[in-house]
Amino acid sequence: MTFRQQILALTTIPLLLAILAITSLVTWQSSQLSKDGIQAFEQSMLYAKESELKNYIELALTAIKPVYENATPDDEFAKEQVKRVLNRLSFGEDGYFYVYHYDGTNVVHPRQPFRVGKNWADHPDVAALLDYAKNGGGFHRYVWEKPSSSEVSDKIGYAVGLDKWQWMIGTGAYIDDILAQTEAANQSLSNTINQTFLLVALITVPAVFAVFGTGVIMNLRERRLADSKLKELTQRIVDTQEEERSRIARELHDGISQNMVGVRYVLDLAERQVREGKDTALATIERGAGALNTAIKEVRRISHDLRPGQLDDLGLSAALESLINNFEERTNIDVDFESVAFKNVLPSDAKTAIYRIAQEALSNIEKHSAAENVKLRLKSTKTGLEMVIIDNGRGFVTKQNPKDKTIGPSGGLGLRNMQERMEHFGGSLEVISTPKGTRLVARLPRSIYLTNANIKAEFQSA
Repeated sequence: MTFRQQILALTTIPLLLAILAITSLVTWQSSQLSKDGIQAFEQSMLYAKESELKNYIELALTAIKPVYENATPDDEFAKEQVKRVLNRLSFGEDGYFYVYHYDGTNVVHPRQPFRVGKNWADHPDVAALLDYAKNGGGFHRYVWEKPSSSEVSDKIGYAVGLDKWQWMIGTGAYIDDILAQTEAANQSLSNTINQTFLLVALITVPAVFAVFGTGVIMNLRERRLADSKLKELTQRIVDTQEEERSRIARELHDGISQNMVGVRYVLDLAERQVREGKDTALATIERGAGALNTAIKEVRRISHDLRPGQLDDLGLSAALESLINNFEERTNIDVDFESVAFKNVLPSDAKTAIYRIAQEALSNIEKHSAAENVKLRLKSTKTGLEMVIIDNGRGFVTKQNPKDKTIGPSGGLGLRNMQERMEHFGGSLEVISTPKGTRLVARLPRSIYLTNANIKAEFQSA
């Protein structure tokens, strides 16, 4: 994986973890709410059972009330009557009533007669029910054998006391159906949670991989585009270098080379004249010296075009003024130049960029515009540096908008180079051409201005 792909993966993994965390949190909250709902449902069903048991005890007490109220504490005949009544009372498949003496002896148990007459005070559930009965009645949850199936099952018992006879009368309801419903609801909830996690995984994982894959594809596409632009830029640089070399070669051949050949011929002529003793030898030598001075000037001009010394020594304004003076002398085109001092304010490469844009613009004006005058303004604005070059030439038309001749910097190699120089510093280049002339505006942001510390460091390095 490339570095950018690793960064993309590192940004995708936290996204995946965040989705999983959010899903887990939402699922946990939903699970808790569902469990609370199931628990509330279970509690409601248990309350219904308890209310049902109270009603059954009330019915039993109503059935034995005529006998119990008229009997004395030692009325054995009345007790036998009550036993017969309670043995006959039942509800549902496993509903019955049981009676224990306060000392733990079983008195009535229609479904488990083996318990009758035996003392069960040591049984914890019987003891608990006796305590509730002695204290006015209460519910007790325990495990007991189910008569219909002989299986042990959860049960809720309710017991009250018949204090006159020291009896506890109670009944109970098995709650295995409620627990089964609760268990089924919990199992359904668990299945739903698992299905939710699986669904989230089936959606999230492909989505994350799709995002990652899309990012990789875009990365590869951008990389190919960047490579193509880099190749184009490299070729453009090579073309520019070759063009510059061709220009310098032409100037050396057409200017300096011819001047030097002329100087050689003049010197040869002067040599012959000296040997022959002619008086014209001195004039010939002076003519050769003049030709040599012309060649020296041409060398200086070419050297100045390659890198003006004023740009480093005197600053941008002085270098532009020298460029304009040479332009006026060479072309007889008047240039109105206004500038503020930018010495030690701009970095060296920014000054070079502005100078090269002005040089290229003046060169284009000389070659193509047939202008009579030019205005060049160099000023500092609130947003940064601004250079404006205006000529009154015939203008030009680009491929983008041939109708109104309002253009951006495109088309020729020189204009593209200008634009790239400005974009390198975060600036902009605007070119507007009409039949009455062309306006070029180059802008650099204020952020490139050197601070005092930068200026000091630049002086020290110089």
